[in-house]
Amino acid sequence: MGEGARADAENLTGVWNGLYTYSHGESVSFVATLIDAGGSFSGSIHEPCSYRGGTIYAMLAGARQGSAVSFLKTYEKSAGPQYVASVQYEGALNADATEIEGRWTIGAVVLSGKFLMIRSAGKAVEVEQKVSERV
Repeated sequence: MGEGARADAENLTGVWNGLYTYSHGESVSFVATLIDAGGSFSGSIHEPCSYRGGTIYAMLAGARQGSAVSFLKTYEKSAGPQYVASVQYEGALNADATEIEGRWTIGAVVLSGKFLMIRSAGKAVEVEQKVSERV
């Protein structure tokens, strides 16, 4: 693993495309933008509204310790009464820091399911390609 890849593995900053799935099988896609500050991170999420259409927004705050990642997603009030409860996410970061997979829960397991987030390649890939071209 090169220097740039190692730095990326230690930092979750970036755009992540995700999917969370309810226990009955319905899935919802989302996009999360994370800003990592030494293992703690914050950010925002936007996703389609299952109830009325359109897009809804949420803020998130979390932490990473080794490969363990956890964060709390809190919807904006404008999302509506169906989204009043915060959602707890607990997952594991893969070895190359490109995926986070785990479970989400609302309340004392009132609702729960699985989630997967995949980091958008973005500039890290461009940099690695340029380095490879020069070698």
